[in-house]
Amino acid sequence: MGRKRLEGRNEGSMAESSSCSMVRLNIGGKKFCTTLDTLTQREPDSMLAAMFSGRHTICHDSDKGYVFVDRDGKHFRHILNWLRDGVIPPLKDSEYAQLLREAEYYQLLGLVDGIKAALSKRKEDEELGTELTRIDIIKCIQSDRVRFRGINLSGLDLSKLDLSFVDFSYACLKTVFFSRANLQCAKFRDVDAEASIFHNATLRECEFTGANLRGAVLAGANLQSANLQDACLIGCSFCGADLRSAHLQTADLTNANLEGANLEGANLKGAKLTNANLKGANLQRAYLRHVNLRDTHLEGAKLDGANLLGAIR
Repeated sequence: MGRKRLEGRNEGSMAESSSCSMVRLNIGGKKFCTTLDTLTQREPDSMLAAMFSGRHTICHDSDKGYVFVDRDGKHFRHILNWLRDGVIPPLKDSEYAQLLREAEYYQLLGLVDGIKAALSKRKEDEELGTELTRIDIIKCIQSDRVRFRGINLSGLDLSKLDLSFVDFSYACLKTVFFSRANLQCAKFRDVDAEASIFHNATLRECEFTGANLRGAVLAGANLQSANLQDACLIGCSFCGADLRSAHLQTADLTNANLEGANLEGANLKGAKLTNANLKGANLQRAYLRHVNLRDTHLEGAKLDGANLLGAIR
C-alpha cells in the first residue's frame, strides 16, 4: 500500500517536472528558452502546443538540444510574451501585420483576435482624432451662438467661412486653414493653433490670450484691436498685417516676421522681440516702454510718437 502511494507520488512529481521543463527553441536562427507550460497552456489548440504534446516527433539540434522551427524569429518574443502574460504588445501597424502572419502560422487564435482588436481600436481612435468636419462646422455656424471650446479640429480647411463671434477657446487648431475666413470677435483663448494659416483672415477684436500660435501664418490678416496678450507668437509671419491698437503685452514674438506690418498704437509692453523682423513696420504711437529692442531689426520702421521710455536699443 505504501509502495503504491510512493509510486503515485513519483509519477505526479515526474508529470510536474515534465510540464515545467525547459524547452529550447531555434526560430530561424534566433534562440529562445521557455517552458512546456508556456507553450501549451494559454493556447492548447495551437501548433506549438501540438508540437510539444508528446504526440509528435520533433527534431532537436545535436549540439544543445534546440528545437528548430523554420520561421522568422523577429517577433517570436512577442509570441512568447503573449503565451506567458496574455498581453498584446504596442506596435506599429506594419509590425502588427508581421506578427499577425506569425500568429496565424502558429494557429494562436487568441493572439490573432487580440491583434485585430488592437488594430480596430487604433483605427477608431484615429477617426475620432478630428472630432468635426468642415461640413459639421458649416452646419453649426448657422445657429445663433456657436462654441467649439476644447474640441480637436486639427488639419481642417475652414477657409473663407463666416466664423465671426465663434468661441474656439481651449481647442486644438493645429495646421487649421483659416485663410480669408471672417473671424471677427472670435475667441481663441488658450488654443493650440501651431502652424495654422490665417492668411488674409479678418481677426478684428479677436481674443488670443495665452494662445500658442508658434509658426502660424497671419500675413495680410486684419488684427486691429485684437488681444494677443501672453500669446506664443514665436516664428509667426505677420507680413503686411494690420495690428493697429493690438494688445501684445508680454507676447513672445521671438523670430517673428512683422515686416511692413501696421502696429500703430499697439501695446507691446513686456513683449519679447528677440530677432524679430520689424523692417518697414509702422510703430507710430506704439507702446514700447522698457522693451528690449537690441536684437530687433527696425530698419525703415516708423517710430514717430512711439513711447520708447526705458527701451533697450
